[in-house]
Amino acid sequence: MEYRKNHSKHADYKVTGSATIPAEPRAFEYSARMKERIAFSDTGKPYKGISVVFPAFNEQDNVQRAVDAALKSFERFFDQVEIIVVDDGSTDETCERLDAIAEKTPQVVAKHHAKNRGYGAALRTGIESAQHELIFFSDSDLQFDLDEIELLLDWIDHHDIVTGYRAKRADPFIRKMNAWGWGMLVKTVLGVKVKDIDCAFKLFHKHVFEGYKLESVGAMINTEILARAKMNQMTIKEVPVNHYSREVGEQTGANIKVIFKAFRELFEMYSKLRKPQAAAMDLAVNKKMSQ
Repeated sequence: MEYRKNHSKHADYKVTGSATIPAEPRAFEYSARMKERIAFSDTGKPYKGISVVFPAFNEQDNVQRAVDAALKSFERFFDQVEIIVVDDGSTDETCERLDAIAEKTPQVVAKHHAKNRGYGAALRTGIESAQHELIFFSDSDLQFDLDEIELLLDWIDHHDIVTGYRAKRADPFIRKMNAWGWGMLVKTVLGVKVKDIDCAFKLFHKHVFEGYKLESVGAMINTEILARAKMNQMTIKEVPVNHYSREVGEQTGANIKVIFKAFRELFEMYSKLRKPQAAAMDLAVNKKMSQ
């Protein structure tokens, strides 16, 4: 699958008035790389297993849609699909609907926080629960086309992390400006130079999260993951993906409390990451002087 600017997330549907009804199924064909993997596979699928993580806060109208979309997209490529949905203390019916889905869908693992702990805390719960070698996460509001996972899979055999970046961000102007300012700050403070650090369309090898414990509980989680990966000299590949307007529910990323928490966590993370880097530099200098 190649990125196409006019690609539609709803290519499998047609809209009549206010209703969305199934249309003719979109033709699907594996890429050349996927076909090569299938040739050496015992199951007829390119990959063995993946853990898909969806954080969810007040997503009662999206949680079923997210699970259905994930199963449709990921079962094309994986023999085993684990979908971990983390209800982060929702105050609507997300909890009840998620439990009902998990009861009838064996691929779904339901996790619950008794109270709202934050986006990062929800992702941490999902990542720590993941059972498979590959871990993917996205938001449960379906602003991405999960079929584009193939764009990331085409590179994951050669990189530790493959992250999407929104080729054209479908957000209000103020959110775009906030994201631009945050990205510039992160580049300056932590030296993490990626096009779209908070893009919620990322694929990892499980070893990316081994040897340390994620600490961020808020929106800083993406920055922490990539900053630690950079410090550990892991490779990161960036791939353009499509982005769509939220159809149901409300966004919380622009909440002032969320923003302040992200700033606080950024400078706390800078302090923590700076210490091992400074120690490594001192060690290198000492070794050079002793030679």
